[in-house]
Amino acid sequence: MAETDNLQQQLALLAQLFAERLTHDLPQIASSATLLQDAAPGAQRQAHLQSLREQLHKLAGAAGTFGYAALGQRAHALEQQAATWLTAGDIDSQGLPDFTQALLTLQQLADPQPVSADVEALIDGPALASCESGQRIAILEDDAQMGRSMELTLRNFGYAADWFATTTALESALAERSFDVLVADVDLGITEPDGLEYSRALLERFNLSLLVISNQADFATQLRAVRAGAIGFLPKPINLPALENTLQRCFARQQGEPYRILIVDDDLELARHYSLVLSQNNMQVQVCNDPVTGLQAIHRFNPDVLLLDVHMPDFSGPELAQIIRFQDEWLRIPIVYLSGETDLSKQMSALLHAGDDFITKPISDSALVTTVFSRAQRARLLSNALARDSLTGLLKHADIKEQISVEVERSARSGSHASIVMLDIDHFKQINDRYGHASGDNVIRALANLLRQRLRRADSLGRYGGEEFAAILPDCTAQQAQRIIDEIRLKFSELSFVCNGQNFNVTLSGGIAQTDHKSLGDQLLERADQALYCAKHSGRNQVAIHPASA
Repeated sequence: MAETDNLQQQLALLAQLFAERLTHDLPQIASSATLLQDAAPGAQRQAHLQSLREQLHKLAGAAGTFGYAALGQRAHALEQQAATWLTAGDIDSQGLPDFTQALLTLQQLADPQPVSADVEALIDGPALASCESGQRIAILEDDAQMGRSMELTLRNFGYAADWFATTTALESALAERSFDVLVADVDLGITEPDGLEYSRALLERFNLSLLVISNQADFATQLRAVRAGAIGFLPKPINLPALENTLQRCFARQQGEPYRILIVDDDLELARHYSLVLSQNNMQVQVCNDPVTGLQAIHRFNPDVLLLDVHMPDFSGPELAQIIRFQDEWLRIPIVYLSGETDLSKQMSALLHAGDDFITKPISDSALVTTVFSRAQRARLLSNALARDSLTGLLKHADIKEQISVEVERSARSGSHASIVMLDIDHFKQINDRYGHASGDNVIRALANLLRQRLRRADSLGRYGGEEFAAILPDCTAQQAQRIIDEIRLKFSELSFVCNGQNFNVTLSGGIAQTDHKSLGDQLLERADQALYCAKHSGRNQVAIHPASA
């Protein structure tokens, strides 16, 4: 009974935190709606609409779970409208006033409706309403304590997670709604003769991704998991941060930004054909049929792959490729030549002049897609590896500092405010000394994943060094940032880590500085660091604002 009461308290706390989050999110949506309405038609308006869609998606996904059914339904409808306009590349000017007015009145739906949460019923299935998130997780685990822990931890990370203790409850839910990933204990203490075969059958019936958990971690079991179609494998006892990290990698692969392909070819019709084929395979394509403007196109579009015609008027593709390679920041971009040239020696000569691959025209659509996709995938992985910390996947020290400087300059130009945040894990040396460096790495990775889940796409986040993180939140005052980071602080303190069967919790401290349109990025970082020091000196596990930003 005490366990049930504790779970009820945690659920009530989550609902309270969501209500507090609405006090930030809804005014921010209203502010974004005003910016959209006032923006000039074109790229600026599209950018504001894209930002609004992301905000609405997050709101629609969570509101229903916490009792705001009407708010969630309205946010979902508005998100769908925004998606329609973004897909069409054109905003209906006549419908825009009604759209923005609906955004401005979302606050009127911020009163929660009663939601019954029969915690005991979790034994047979989820008692909570599931949110309409794009990241829905079904958990099949007959150990009640572990199932609840996984569900609550993943919900803290921002996933729409539902735990099922029996296959009957799971299949009933799968028949009613869709899930993206099934986290399945394949050693179920029930009647199924083979948990892996059962999970494989569910994948085929319901189009799921499978993450296997098992008491057996030997090679044969992992091999069977691979053959069952699993995307990941975790041994018991479950390391919950590692579980979330595996899911994050899965969704990053599934929902990453489309690969950007730039085609430089003076044959416009052929280039458009290539563009259509690649676009139909979820790539973002831009065509440049005037090679002279190719450099500007690269700078503007920042492609993952460049498709370059070998034979063009006035100069050759290899010559243009060498000009591109003069720029250090473009060395990472694969250059794939397009040509009807079949002479192998000439193809080799072209490749020696700054090229990476050669496509001989005509090429089948499937071969084109395969070649370009593989090149783009490898290029992005390399780019991310160079710019991002290997443990957390966040920006490295130099890259986050550069991003902070860029955003500070943008904030000064626009007259808006941004907040710079410094975070540090409390007593991290004691964690390493007591539980080992592997556990310390898990703590760092867990905080990185939580920050990535809770912050916006517009926010930049990096590992500043060791157990210290830095972030910049555009269009966000210090007071707003404090509420956001304090919510993350509380969520992080609720995460449970395991080492040799021993559970432990960790806290963090934070410092915030707000842009003032005159201070440089390094100066603001120093102020955020001073605020962090004050938070540490005042007892840790808190978030402080620098006096100059209060």
